[in-house]
Amino acid sequence: MCGIVGYVGKRNSQEVLIEGLKKLEYRGYDSAGVAVFTQEGLQVKKAKGRLAVLESQLGDAPLLGNIGIGHTRWATHGKPSDVNSHPHTDNSSKFSVVHNGIIENYIALKEELIEKGHHFVSETDTEVISHLIASLYEGDIVKAVQQAVKRMRGAFALGVLTEYEPDKLVAVRLASPLIIGVGEGENFIGSDIPAILEYTRNVYILNDYEMAVLTKESVELMTIEGNFISRELFRVDWDIVTAEKAGFDHFMLKEIYDQPKAYRDTVGSRINDAGTAVELKEIGMTAEQIKQLRNVHIVACGTAYHAGLVGKTVIETLARIPVETDVASEYRYRAPIITPNTLVIVVSQSGETADTLAALREAKRNGARVIAITNVVGSSVAREADDVIVTWAGPEIAVASTKAYTSQLVAFYLLGLHLGQSLGTVEAGEVAEIIAAMKQLPEQVEAILEQSEAIKGVAEQISTHNNLFFIGRGLDYAVALEGSLKLKEISYIHSEAYAAGELKHGTLALIEEGIPVIALATQETLFEKTVSNIKEVTARGAFVIGLANDGDEELAKSVDQVFTIPRTLPLLSPALSVIPLQLLSYYASLARGNDVDKPRNLAKSVTVE
Repeated sequence: MCGIVGYVGKRNSQEVLIEGLKKLEYRGYDSAGVAVFTQEGLQVKKAKGRLAVLESQLGDAPLLGNIGIGHTRWATHGKPSDVNSHPHTDNSSKFSVVHNGIIENYIALKEELIEKGHHFVSETDTEVISHLIASLYEGDIVKAVQQAVKRMRGAFALGVLTEYEPDKLVAVRLASPLIIGVGEGENFIGSDIPAILEYTRNVYILNDYEMAVLTKESVELMTIEGNFISRELFRVDWDIVTAEKAGFDHFMLKEIYDQPKAYRDTVGSRINDAGTAVELKEIGMTAEQIKQLRNVHIVACGTAYHAGLVGKTVIETLARIPVETDVASEYRYRAPIITPNTLVIVVSQSGETADTLAALREAKRNGARVIAITNVVGSSVAREADDVIVTWAGPEIAVASTKAYTSQLVAFYLLGLHLGQSLGTVEAGEVAEIIAAMKQLPEQVEAILEQSEAIKGVAEQISTHNNLFFIGRGLDYAVALEGSLKLKEISYIHSEAYAAGELKHGTLALIEEGIPVIALATQETLFEKTVSNIKEVTARGAFVIGLANDGDEELAKSVDQVFTIPRTLPLLSPALSVIPLQLLSYYASLARGNDVDKPRNLAKSVTVE
């Protein structure tokens, strides 16, 4: 999730940009850069690494001017490097752009521009924007940006400068956050409020398909069609720490609410325009190579392992290839049977998980092809795998993973469909049906989040207990494992998840009067059997919280309290059913007075074995 800052006014813009970018460091980044209009024209300085690297370079050769744009990059297209860093310019270096988001049709635009003589130097989708605006410029930067935006498909927040109109800064928003700060004789843009709080508390919050034209004396708001907008200023009364969390009390809660965007971004350009097929261009395997596969191993740790359990069902269902799921710390020590016809999928949010990296290397030593699913471009796992599916969840600050996990699920859905398409094991109509259902997931997550107050009430009830259980069957069991882990991680309540059918084989001995049991029952083919298992625990005095699909009136008859999720295809239900469990864990931890974002004894990235 990149960081954007822009300034026009009387101050030295370089200092404003650097200080603003420092306030956005909590978002995570791998490189940074600034573009400033100086007496010598538009000049750009950018560097891989922390802001300190860029600061050192600017200290030796400062860029002096009163208008500029700055950026911290979270890599998506292209590895972290100086050349892939923002801002990007056109061939004339007269236009400069910073960008947060993804341009889904950048390849088609790039090919068109190359035919017109444009030369590209980076691997990014963003560089296309600067060239596209330059190609459309006819003396009015606002019109050129409007025309360019209409040709771009995807998600973006943009800051644009041109040497031809050195008093103007243009900003545009579509599906990526962008705010406008209003000062006296100076104005600002930022991807988040902390970037500009040092200078002003008066802001406009841009909505989708809106843009702003800034000079040092004025801010004009308009739609991308050019229709002017009148809007009241918003007065920010948060402190800086609260502002970093976008007004949320904790990063974990913010990241739970980030999930609709993470879903949209991870699907991104990986669906064809017609919505009938998955296009995973990052997977280099040919259809013939895929047909040679005899088995798949999914290897991961913790939450990523639970995503792998869902991935197992997804791949076996769609591609009809046998799948084993392994805990990475056990994988290489059990002498797994790995052949050149084995596909190994390693999953790691950070891409630096030591056990997962060791498993990847073991697989490579034995001749397997390795696909990595990771949230960090340029990480060790990403570099060493044969193919990489990046989950565009953006940086995840809280130790307990939420949006990284659900983005991993989306990656498995895409991969399962890709394999099934190549093997002919899934019909075209079913592919289109699954894709259509996947596109509905962001709005469905938003509907679940509207239940947060009701979930908070139940969480406060269970927070007084020291033990509880999760049960489910099939994919519900895989999600129950993740729900249980979340609760343990941040509330410190002892919690166990069981396949519901296993209760009678020993676990029922632990059920006593009043103990909470969270029962997932979203899989219609297993519903009746799950209800039977629920009756086994209610008969022994358990307090049962059910999780069902919208419109299901039967489960409510067998449980003490029920939450529902919007109906989707059974294969996709884990992407929804985990959301209430994340909220339940968050509010239970809060009720117990714990440090939600930094649970005891745990680290975000486990880089030791």
